[in-house]
Amino acid sequence: MEEYLKTAKIGKYDIQYLDVGEGIPVVLIHGLAGDYSAWTSQIQILKDRYRVIAFDNRGAGKSTQIDEPISTQDLAKDTLGLMDYLGVQSAHIVGRSMGGAVAQHMALMSPERVKSLVLCASFAILDPLGRRVLLNMREALEWRMNWADHARHSVQNFVSADFFNHKQEQVKKIESLIGGETRLPACYIRQNEACQNHNTSTQLALIKQATLIMAGTSDPICSLTATHILSSGIKDSQTILFENASHFFLMEQADKFNQSLKDWLNTQA
Repeated sequence: MEEYLKTAKIGKYDIQYLDVGEGIPVVLIHGLAGDYSAWTSQIQILKDRYRVIAFDNRGAGKSTQIDEPISTQDLAKDTLGLMDYLGVQSAHIVGRSMGGAVAQHMALMSPERVKSLVLCASFAILDPLGRRVLLNMREALEWRMNWADHARHSVQNFVSADFFNHKQEQVKKIESLIGGETRLPACYIRQNEACQNHNTSTQLALIKQATLIMAGTSDPICSLTATHILSSGIKDSQTILFENASHFFLMEQADKFNQSLKDWLNTQA
């Protein structure tokens, strides 16, 4: 995939992106952990039917890294700016975790640009447990300032107990994904704070786009409480639950997730 990567100047920031395939555009927004490569399997399965755009958020991957305050609204403006740069009038928006929070702001800021929403392991507002988990992960990184140590301290927050105990090879891959971060820890800390501050809970009724919500039933970060706030707040939204799966249900139950995503996009196209 690296051979397709390019860089766009969005405002004062360089945003690394990938733009492959043809058809109706689908924009994939990654979460707090990782970069565009978190979507690798989805890019592969979608690019034969859709124009797929994935990118590194500001402060992640190889996009501009600056230690400065940031919000999910800022990241939404970056994403809309990238769509402008690429000449994309509107697209299906798929966001995981923090990326789903960004997607909500896009739907509120520029509803005409958002064909539909897919919110994966996401939230309109974190509940107390989700806040505590994110705070603990942030503090672990602040104490150690080492991505490998951070991965060892946080990987159990991303997968279910059953997956952790019986899928050690895949757990190691997730740990490597987190531990392989190259960005400044300060950028992660700023985005962690952005997640803590995100709150669209009183605006969800304004989101009119067709919306699919997907969540793991054992996710401590984006819990069923957070999922209920989304599903009850966005009128006529659909919800798919992944039983005995956690924050990384996209990897824990990859076949179910990928099929659900394809089925949704096919019905919206």
